[in-house]
Amino acid sequence: MEEFYLADYLRKNGRIDARASPDYPSLCARVRSAFLREWDEKGDLSAILQLQKRAIIGYENEVSYFKQKIKALLEEYEAENTEYPPWYESLEDAIYHENWGLAGVAQWFSEAYRGSSSAKLIGDRIYFLKEGTMTLMPQTISKNRREQLIRAFLLLTPQERLDKDFHEVYLLDGTRITIFTGSMVKQNQEVIIFRRYVVPRYTFEEQAERGTIPAEGAELFPLMVKLGYNIVFTGAVRSAKTTFLSTWQSYENPALEGVMIETDPEIPMERLMPGAPVVQILADHERLSAVSKNLLRSDADYIILAEARDGIALELALRMAAKGTRRMKMTFHCKNPLKFPWDVAWEITKISSADLETTAEKAAESFDYLFHFVQLKDKSRKRLRGIYEISRDLESGQIRIVPICLYDFETDRWGWNFHLSEEKMLAGKEEDREVFGAFESKLRILSETYPMSTGEALHGSGKEESCG
Repeated sequence: MEEFYLADYLRKNGRIDARASPDYPSLCARVRSAFLREWDEKGDLSAILQLQKRAIIGYENEVSYFKQKIKALLEEYEAENTEYPPWYESLEDAIYHENWGLAGVAQWFSEAYRGSSSAKLIGDRIYFLKEGTMTLMPQTISKNRREQLIRAFLLLTPQERLDKDFHEVYLLDGTRITIFTGSMVKQNQEVIIFRRYVVPRYTFEEQAERGTIPAEGAELFPLMVKLGYNIVFTGAVRSAKTTFLSTWQSYENPALEGVMIETDPEIPMERLMPGAPVVQILADHERLSAVSKNLLRSDADYIILAEARDGIALELALRMAAKGTRRMKMTFHCKNPLKFPWDVAWEITKISSADLETTAEKAAESFDYLFHFVQLKDKSRKRLRGIYEISRDLESGQIRIVPICLYDFETDRWGWNFHLSEEKMLAGKEEDREVFGAFESKLRILSETYPMSTGEALHGSGKEESCG
């Protein structure tokens, strides 16, 4: 026997007022029409566009304006109990985002996804980064709604031409939105990428619990921070470089003056080290070249290059090191840490007449230790692949890159090697003799307790693919 529902029968035959329990799409349309009527009566289009612009950027007052009016309309329509998609937090939240906000990607901004650093819209599909993997979400977004969303984002960059196929905009919370349209994508496959820096509150101990770094290193690394060594963090995209840099920086002396240079506003240092005198500068390519002389004259105690992408940034780092700057931190996309000095030199020689070998030697002299990170097959799991001491022998001129710690994929453990060049010993003692003594002792104990095998040591001086 066919199933029979009395409510459906009465509604079809006009015995129940459809307005009392409207379906969700119809309710969204009805609320939108109510807003449009009111706006038409007011006739101030510029004010309305400004209202929507501020709401989509994330200003609370403007978002509240929409949601409070929606809530009032729901009460007027007696539609407060209408079912809505589960990826929204409330009915008024759902109607706001369906009509004017971020559509289905709004869920990425909810508390449940605060730890996700990326989301993507590709055509009508929506993806969230979950546990290291881009995951297809159940919600979709229509072509008309995508186009409306892109137009809303472009309100944030009125100085740019709207007919461009590529745009970058930023929301109030620092989220970077990259948009690809037109000839840069296939038909109906527009791309919107959301990226944000998830502020880590990690300690070395917490990262050890995650398995990213060796637990036994959690006592060694704070000593290295105190000794002011110049550090570079290398690895591929999403290998935990920036997270570890932020963790390392959080142990830095908050009384020291620093300068952090970023190409994009990803690391909110004011939240990571509240109260610390760290100047945050956004500069890339020509802008960085223009301010580099001022930075070289800076009296800052240290400099952070949050991501050295080109020869201009790398040359600045070498010049800062040459004037004696300590406590430098830098991230660099790299697959083979053993070729780091030459890859730095290659980038610099592309923009200058510098000699490759001489520049590589300067790179080796500029940094003390290199921390190299990788993703495992399960991309949610990161590992410190190795720690390398970098130096240049002043007598022979030879560049030396010696592993002091290496990760073994088979055993999921780290092996340690006691090695301290005369240069590193001298720099450490000059900074703080007592702390250096503790660092030297700890490294020796680690190498005796967790010795690096011969095969692992060969990895530290063997051949691998080049950096990128």
